[in-house]
Amino acid sequence: MRIVDKPWGHEEIWAEASRYAGKFLIIRKGLRLSRQYHRHKEESICVLEGTLSLEIGPGPDQVVDLSPGQSWHIAPGTVHRFCAPHGDVRLVEVSTPELDDVVRLQDDFAR
Repeated sequence: MRIVDKPWGHEEIWAEASRYAGKFLIIRKGLRLSRQYHRHKEESICVLEGTLSLEIGPGPDQVVDLSPGQSWHIAPGTVHRFCAPHGDVRLVEVSTPELDDVVRLQDDFAR
């Protein structure tokens, strides 16, 4: 497993293969990832701990709160953002292997 520090928390990448990837995302309370989409990457997430606020769409956004055990599929081209407004969040993500396929539309950390 390798850990990748992020300004919003960190990723624990536990699987990298030619056709899939798996990682845990730990998002600290009050922080959020970029509003983004992927050109090729397809992913599914499942919340393990905390409540994830998932913003979907380029705007006006649909916001879905996901509790532990709830999951969501994100197809390529879908604008989305993971947020942890209520407390720390831990989720598992499985995806196609294009981990660097990120098009940021807005970012709190000016990346």
